[in-house]
Amino acid sequence: MSLIQDLGAQVRAASDELPTGLVTVAMEKLRGATELLMWVRETSQDPMGVPQLGNALEAAERAAAALRVAQDQLATYLAGLGLAADAAAPPDRDWKAGLEPPAVQAADGEAPPPGEQLGPWWQQRVAQLTGEPAPQQDRSKPASTEDTAELLRKVASGVRAGDKAKVGRDLHGASAATGLALSAVTSPVLHRLAGDLLGHEPRPDDVERLRTASAGRVRSLLPGTSPAVLDTLLARICRAPVKQTQGQPAAHPADSAVTASVLTGVLLARLGRDAATLKPDAPDPVRRAEAADAR
Repeated sequence: MSLIQDLGAQVRAASDELPTGLVTVAMEKLRGATELLMWVRETSQDPMGVPQLGNALEAAERAAAALRVAQDQLATYLAGLGLAADAAAPPDRDWKAGLEPPAVQAADGEAPPPGEQLGPWWQQRVAQLTGEPAPQQDRSKPASTEDTAELLRKVASGVRAGDKAKVGRDLHGASAATGLALSAVTSPVLHRLAGDLLGHEPRPDDVERLRTASAGRVRSLLPGTSPAVLDTLLARICRAPVKQTQGQPAAHPADSAVTASVLTGVLLARLGRDAATLKPDAPDPVRRAEAADAR
Protein backbone atom coordinates (compact mmCIF):
# COMPACT_ATOMS: atom_id res chain seq x y z
CA MET A 1 0.00 0.00 0.00
CA SER A 2 1.40 3.41 -0.97
CA LEU A 3 1.72 6.32 1.43
CA ILE A 4 -1.20 8.10 -0.25
CA GLN A 5 -3.41 5.02 0.02
CA ASP A 6 -2.47 4.58 3.66
CA LEU A 7 -3.34 8.22 4.37
CA GLY A 8 -6.62 7.81 2.52
CA ALA A 9 -7.52 4.75 4.58
CA GLN A 10 -6.87 6.66 7.81
CA VAL A 11 -8.99 9.61 6.66
CA ARG A 12 -11.80 7.27 5.64
CA ALA A 13 -11.63 5.51 9.03
CA ALA A 14 -11.86 8.87 10.81
CA SER A 15 -14.90 9.81 8.72
CA ASP A 16 -16.58 6.46 9.39
CA GLU A 17 -16.17 6.88 13.15
CA LEU A 18 -18.05 10.19 13.27
CA PRO A 19 -21.27 9.43 15.24
CA THR A 20 -23.68 11.19 12.90
CA GLY A 21 -26.47 8.64 13.36
CA LEU A 22 -26.28 8.60 17.14
CA VAL A 23 -26.35 12.41 17.27
CA THR A 24 -29.41 12.38 15.00
CA VAL A 25 -31.21 9.92 17.29
CA ALA A 26 -30.36 12.03 20.34
CA MET A 27 -31.58 15.15 18.54
CA GLU A 28 -34.92 13.57 17.71
CA LYS A 29 -35.39 12.35 21.28
CA LEU A 30 -34.79 15.89 22.53
CA ARG A 31 -37.22 17.22 19.93
CA GLY A 32 -39.89 14.74 21.03
CA ALA A 33 -39.38 15.62 24.70
CA THR A 34 -39.62 19.32 23.88
CA GLU A 35 -42.86 18.86 21.94
CA LEU A 36 -44.36 16.88 24.80
CA LEU A 37 -43.46 19.50 27.40
CA MET A 38 -44.70 22.32 25.18
CA TRP A 39 -48.03 20.54 24.92
CA VAL A 40 -48.16 20.07 28.69
CA ARG A 41 -47.47 23.79 29.14
CA GLU A 42 -50.79 24.60 27.47
CA THR A 43 -52.35 24.23 30.93
CA SER A 44 -49.48 25.55 33.05
CA GLN A 45 -47.58 28.80 33.54
CA ASP A 46 -44.45 26.96 34.68
CA PRO A 47 -41.88 26.60 31.84
CA MET A 48 -40.92 23.17 33.31
CA GLY A 49 -37.56 22.80 31.62
CA VAL A 50 -38.62 23.72 28.08
CA PRO A 51 -35.93 26.44 27.72
CA GLN A 52 -33.23 24.02 28.88
CA LEU A 53 -34.42 21.34 26.44
CA GLY A 54 -34.54 23.94 23.68
CA ASN A 55 -30.91 24.85 24.34
CA ALA A 56 -29.90 21.18 24.32
CA LEU A 57 -31.78 20.58 21.06
CA GLU A 58 -30.09 23.58 19.46
CA ALA A 59 -26.68 22.27 20.54
CA ALA A 60 -27.49 18.82 19.12
CA GLU A 61 -28.58 20.34 15.80
CA ARG A 62 -25.34 22.32 15.60
CA ALA A 63 -23.37 19.14 16.37
CA ALA A 64 -25.18 17.19 13.65
CA ALA A 65 -24.55 19.98 11.12
CA ALA A 66 -20.87 20.14 12.10
CA LEU A 67 -20.49 16.38 11.67
CA ARG A 68 -22.02 16.51 8.20
CA VAL A 69 -19.71 19.39 7.24
CA ALA A 70 -16.72 17.44 8.56
CA GLN A 71 -17.67 14.39 6.49
CA ASP A 72 -18.07 16.55 3.37
CA GLN A 73 -14.68 18.17 3.91
CA LEU A 74 -12.98 14.82 4.46
CA ALA A 75 -14.60 13.52 1.26
CA THR A 76 -13.35 16.61 -0.61
CA TYR A 77 -9.86 16.04 0.76
CA LEU A 78 -9.88 12.42 -0.41
CA ALA A 79 -11.04 13.51 -3.84
CA GLY A 80 -8.19 16.01 -3.93
CA LEU A 81 -5.75 13.17 -3.27
CA GLY A 82 -7.12 11.34 -6.28
CA LEU A 83 -9.01 8.80 -4.16
CA ALA A 84 -12.40 9.58 -5.65
CA ALA A 85 -13.67 6.04 -5.00
CA ASP A 86 -13.13 6.61 -1.26
CA ALA A 87 -14.62 10.10 -1.26
CA ALA A 88 -18.30 9.05 -1.27
CA ALA A 89 -20.10 9.54 2.02
CA PRO A 90 -20.05 6.28 4.02
CA PRO A 91 -23.29 4.50 4.93
CA ASP A 92 -24.37 5.74 8.34
CA ARG A 93 -25.18 2.61 10.32
CA ASP A 94 -25.37 4.32 13.72
CA TRP A 95 -29.05 5.11 13.16
CA LYS A 96 -29.79 1.44 13.83
CA ALA A 97 -28.82 1.97 17.47
CA GLY A 98 -32.05 3.95 17.80
CA LEU A 99 -34.03 0.77 17.15
CA GLU A 100 -32.46 -0.94 20.16
CA PRO A 101 -34.48 -0.34 23.36
CA PRO A 102 -32.34 0.73 26.34
CA ALA A 103 -31.80 -1.91 28.98
CA VAL A 104 -33.79 -1.06 32.10
CA GLN A 105 -32.88 -2.78 35.33
CA ALA A 106 -33.25 -1.87 38.96
CA ALA A 107 -30.05 -1.03 40.84
CA ASP A 108 -30.39 -4.03 43.14
CA GLY A 109 -30.75 -6.46 40.24
CA GLU A 110 -34.50 -6.94 40.68
CA ALA A 111 -37.07 -6.72 37.91
CA PRO A 112 -37.39 -3.30 36.23
CA PRO A 113 -40.09 -0.95 37.56
CA PRO A 114 -43.52 -0.98 35.89
CA GLY A 115 -44.21 1.39 33.02
CA GLU A 116 -45.75 4.79 33.43
CA GLN A 117 -49.46 5.38 33.85
CA LEU A 118 -50.30 8.57 31.97
CA GLY A 119 -53.98 8.01 31.51
CA PRO A 120 -55.88 7.48 28.26
CA TRP A 121 -54.70 10.64 26.46
CA TRP A 122 -52.52 8.64 24.05
CA GLN A 123 -55.42 6.39 23.04
CA GLN A 124 -57.71 9.40 22.71
CA ARG A 125 -55.32 11.12 20.33
CA VAL A 126 -54.73 7.94 18.31
CA ALA A 127 -58.50 7.64 17.88
CA GLN A 128 -58.67 11.21 16.54
CA LEU A 129 -55.80 10.65 14.12
CA THR A 130 -56.82 7.21 12.80
CA GLY A 131 -60.59 7.39 13.16
CA GLU A 132 -60.41 4.00 14.87
CA PRO A 133 -61.97 3.87 18.37
CA ALA A 134 -59.90 2.49 21.21
CA PRO A 135 -60.76 -1.14 21.99
CA GLN A 136 -62.22 -2.05 25.35
CA GLN A 137 -59.38 -2.70 27.77
CA ASP A 138 -59.22 -5.97 29.63
CA ARG A 139 -57.74 -5.01 33.00
CA SER A 140 -57.00 -8.66 33.78
CA LYS A 141 -54.33 -8.68 31.08
CA PRO A 142 -50.87 -7.26 31.83
CA ALA A 143 -49.83 -4.02 30.12
CA SER A 144 -47.96 -4.32 26.86
CA THR A 145 -44.19 -4.49 27.28
CA GLU A 146 -43.19 -4.32 23.59
CA ASP A 147 -40.45 -1.91 22.61
CA THR A 148 -40.73 0.91 20.10
CA ALA A 149 -38.92 -1.02 17.36
CA GLU A 150 -41.51 -3.79 17.53
CA LEU A 151 -44.34 -1.23 17.51
CA LEU A 152 -42.84 0.39 14.42
CA ARG A 153 -42.68 -2.95 12.63
CA LYS A 154 -46.32 -3.68 13.51
CA VAL A 155 -47.54 -0.31 12.28
CA ALA A 156 -45.46 -0.55 9.10
CA SER A 157 -46.89 -4.02 8.46
CA GLY A 158 -50.44 -2.70 8.79
CA VAL A 159 -49.66 0.19 6.47
CA ARG A 160 -48.18 -2.13 3.85
CA ALA A 161 -51.30 -4.31 4.02
CA GLY A 162 -53.55 -1.25 3.77
CA ASP A 163 -55.25 -2.37 7.00
CA LYS A 164 -56.31 0.86 8.70
CA ALA A 165 -58.01 -1.02 11.55
CA LYS A 166 -54.79 -2.92 12.34
CA VAL A 167 -52.78 0.30 12.38
CA GLY A 168 -55.26 1.73 14.87
CA ARG A 169 -55.22 -1.37 17.08
CA ASP A 170 -51.44 -1.51 17.21
CA LEU A 171 -51.13 2.16 18.11
CA HIS A 172 -53.92 1.93 20.68
CA GLY A 173 -52.20 -1.04 22.30
CA ALA A 174 -48.96 0.87 22.94
CA SER A 175 -48.16 2.84 26.07
CA ALA A 176 -47.69 6.59 25.75
CA ALA A 177 -43.93 6.36 26.34
CA THR A 178 -43.49 3.63 23.71
CA GLY A 179 -45.62 5.52 21.20
CA LEU A 180 -43.92 8.87 21.72
CA ALA A 181 -40.52 7.23 21.21
CA LEU A 182 -41.53 6.62 17.59
CA SER A 183 -40.49 10.22 16.86
CA ALA A 184 -36.86 9.47 17.73
CA VAL A 185 -36.69 5.97 16.24
CA THR A 186 -38.23 6.85 12.89
CA SER A 187 -36.20 9.96 12.04
CA PRO A 188 -32.97 8.29 10.83
CA VAL A 189 -34.97 5.38 9.38
CA LEU A 190 -37.09 7.75 7.30
CA HIS A 191 -34.00 9.57 6.07
CA ARG A 192 -32.49 6.26 4.97
CA LEU A 193 -35.69 5.00 3.27
CA ALA A 194 -36.25 8.32 1.51
CA GLY A 195 -32.69 8.19 0.19
CA ASP A 196 -33.26 4.69 -1.12
CA LEU A 197 -36.46 5.79 -2.85
CA LEU A 198 -34.84 8.88 -4.39
CA GLY A 199 -31.56 7.17 -5.28
CA HIS A 200 -29.53 9.84 -3.47
CA GLU A 201 -29.33 11.61 -0.15
CA PRO A 202 -32.57 13.61 0.36
CA ARG A 203 -32.17 17.28 -0.54
CA PRO A 204 -34.44 20.29 0.08
CA ASP A 205 -35.70 20.20 -3.50
CA ASP A 206 -36.92 16.61 -2.97
CA VAL A 207 -39.67 17.61 -0.52
CA GLU A 208 -42.35 17.92 -3.19
CA ARG A 209 -41.42 14.57 -4.76
CA LEU A 210 -41.69 12.80 -1.41
CA ARG A 211 -44.97 14.56 -0.66
CA THR A 212 -46.41 13.35 -3.96
CA ALA A 213 -45.27 9.80 -3.20
CA SER A 214 -46.70 9.66 0.32
CA ALA A 215 -49.33 12.28 1.13
CA GLY A 216 -52.34 10.46 -0.31
CA ARG A 217 -51.58 7.20 1.46
CA VAL A 218 -50.83 8.91 4.77
CA ARG A 219 -54.07 10.90 4.57
CA SER A 220 -56.13 7.78 3.90
CA LEU A 221 -54.68 5.98 6.94
CA LEU A 222 -54.64 9.03 9.21
CA PRO A 223 -57.66 11.13 8.23
CA GLY A 224 -57.37 13.18 11.42
CA THR A 225 -53.79 14.34 10.96
CA SER A 226 -52.91 17.85 9.83
CA PRO A 227 -51.05 18.24 6.51
CA ALA A 228 -48.60 20.48 8.38
CA VAL A 229 -47.39 17.48 10.40
CA LEU A 230 -46.40 15.54 7.27
CA ASP A 231 -44.86 18.67 5.74
CA THR A 232 -42.69 19.11 8.84
CA LEU A 233 -41.55 15.48 8.73
CA LEU A 234 -40.66 15.71 5.02
CA ALA A 235 -38.75 18.95 5.60
CA ARG A 236 -36.70 17.31 8.34
CA ILE A 237 -35.98 14.29 6.14
CA CYS A 238 -34.71 16.56 3.37
CA ARG A 239 -32.83 18.91 5.72
CA ALA A 240 -35.06 21.76 4.52
CA PRO A 241 -36.24 24.71 6.65
CA VAL A 242 -39.45 23.99 8.52
CA LYS A 243 -42.13 26.58 7.83
CA GLN A 244 -43.42 28.24 10.97
CA THR A 245 -46.87 29.85 11.06
CA GLN A 246 -47.41 32.77 13.42
CA GLY A 247 -50.04 32.09 16.05
CA GLN A 248 -50.23 28.40 15.24
CA PRO A 249 -50.80 26.34 18.43
CA ALA A 250 -48.24 23.76 19.47
CA ALA A 251 -48.80 20.44 17.77
CA HIS A 252 -49.91 17.51 19.88
CA PRO A 253 -46.80 15.39 20.67
CA ALA A 254 -48.52 12.20 19.47
CA ASP A 255 -49.15 13.61 15.98
CA SER A 256 -45.53 13.54 14.84
CA ALA A 257 -44.88 10.09 16.35
CA VAL A 258 -47.95 8.47 14.77
CA THR A 259 -47.53 10.15 11.39
CA ALA A 260 -43.83 9.23 11.25
CA SER A 261 -44.60 5.55 11.87
CA VAL A 262 -47.23 5.51 9.12
CA LEU A 263 -44.89 7.37 6.74
CA THR A 264 -42.26 4.69 7.42
CA GLY A 265 -44.72 2.03 6.27
CA VAL A 266 -45.64 4.05 3.18
CA LEU A 267 -42.00 4.40 2.11
CA LEU A 268 -41.42 0.70 2.75
CA ALA A 269 -44.37 -0.09 0.50
CA ARG A 270 -43.00 2.22 -2.21
CA LEU A 271 -39.71 0.35 -2.03
CA GLY A 272 -41.42 -3.05 -2.07
CA ARG A 273 -39.90 -4.08 1.25
CA ASP A 274 -41.39 -5.99 4.13
CA ALA A 275 -41.73 -4.53 7.62
CA ALA A 276 -39.44 -7.29 8.89
CA THR A 277 -36.53 -5.43 7.25
CA LEU A 278 -36.76 -2.85 10.03
CA LYS A 279 -34.17 -4.66 12.15
CA PRO A 280 -31.08 -3.15 13.74
CA ASP A 281 -28.91 -5.95 12.36
CA ALA A 282 -30.39 -5.91 8.85
CA PRO A 283 -27.85 -5.09 6.10
CA ASP A 284 -27.98 -1.67 4.51
CA PRO A 285 -30.00 -1.81 1.28
CA VAL A 286 -28.19 -1.07 -1.96
CA ARG A 287 -29.54 2.02 -3.66
CA ARG A 288 -30.30 2.01 -7.34
CA ALA A 289 -27.54 4.50 -8.13
CA GLU A 290 -24.97 2.42 -6.25
CA ALA A 291 -26.18 -0.76 -7.96
CA ALA A 292 -25.80 0.91 -11.35
CA ASP A 293 -22.23 1.96 -10.50
CA ALA A 294 -21.46 -1.60 -9.45
CA ARG A 295 -22.62 -2.90 -12.83
